[in-house]
Amino acid sequence: MGISLGHLQQDILGLVTLVGIVTIAASTYMITYSHSLYSLAEPLLGIFEREGTPKEQSEEHHSCGHYPIIIFGLGRLGTAIAMRLKNKGFKVLGIDFSPETIKHWNQLGLDTQYGDVTDAEFITELPLRHAQWIVSTIPYHHTGISSEDTRKTIVQLTRVAGFSGKIATVSHSKTETEELKILGIDLVFEPFQDAADRASELLLDGMDIQLSKQK
Repeated sequence: MGISLGHLQQDILGLVTLVGIVTIAASTYMITYSHSLYSLAEPLLGIFEREGTPKEQSEEHHSCGHYPIIIFGLGRLGTAIAMRLKNKGFKVLGIDFSPETIKHWNQLGLDTQYGDVTDAEFITELPLRHAQWIVSTIPYHHTGISSEDTRKTIVQLTRVAGFSGKIATVSHSKTETEELKILGIDLVFEPFQDAADRASELLLDGMDIQLSKQK
């Protein structure tokens, strides 16, 4: 438009086009790998931070507590796991970005904290030092080239924050399971397969009881 109106020279078109293409391509990958890039650049960013700036505090703050298990993602699977652990006497801290989900967990008598698990600063404020397990039940949805696998982000951020315990996460395919194990995840849940295995065990146990009665 600038060239057609005579405001710009024709020889500028190539340079502007090249800059636009490089910027679009670079920004796509910088957004995708923003957390990894932030971890590398974090030591250099302190000079831009204003001294004495207070940090935001969440409404439900449990960072001072000791929780052996922290669950990211408080949907049906996360809630079911937490309730069973609570019934066995374990303290569990749940993390989610949904106010309604947080409210539901609080009504169940479970400790929660509101926050974004892809926020590096938020992760550093969690009580990770005494945690033995981090469990992520957040599913991964492939949405395109710039989509980010939250499970991989959780591994990166928690390790950078000093978490030395074990990590468990959810997978929905054998391919994902292999990739997650290579990434260093200690335990991978496959909800459909796990449920089928458990159902088969119950059926076989029932058959053994019936066969013993017949004998």
